[in-house]
Amino acid sequence: MRLTTKLFFAALLVLSLQSLSAQILKPVRWSYGAKKINATEAVVFIKATIDEGWHLYSQHVSEGGPVKTTFSFPASKDYTLNGATQEPKPIVRMESAFNMQVAFFEKSVIFQQRIKLKKLQTTVKGSVEYMTCNDEKCLPPDTQSFSIPIK
Repeated sequence: MRLTTKLFFAALLVLSLQSLSAQILKPVRWSYGAKKINATEAVVFIKATIDEGWHLYSQHVSEGGPVKTTFSFPASKDYTLNGATQEPKPIVRMESAFNMQVAFFEKSVIFQQRIKLKKLQTTVKGSVEYMTCNDEKCLPPDTQSFSIPIK
C-alpha cells in the first residue's frame, strides 16, 4: 500500500472515531456537597442535573421496570450511614415502554444521605447506578463514582 493511501485511511479512521465520540449522550450531570449538622452528624447532597426532555428514575421502581437509581457506600471506619438515602417526591406516570407506572425526576433532583461521623473530617466515597430515558429511547445503565469531603 502506498503511503498516501495509508494516510488517507488513517485520517478516515480518526474522523470516524471523532464522530462516534460526539454521539455519546450524557444527559445527566452529577454534583456533590456536604454540610455538617454538628460534630457527629453530617448530610451529603448528591445532585443530578438532567437535560431537557430526559428523566432519571427514582430509587423506588417496581420489578420489571427500568433500572432504579441505586447508591452504594462502602463501609468506612470514619463514618456510618444514618438511614436510607432520601429523595424528594418523584413524578409518577404510566410508561408504555415498561407497561407500568414509573417514578422519575426531570430537570434536577437532590438526594440526601445522613452520616454519623466517627472523625471530625472525612471523605464519603461511593457510587450511584442510574438509568435515563427520553420519550424516544433509554440509555444503558451507567455508574458514577463520587468522593465528598466533610470538613
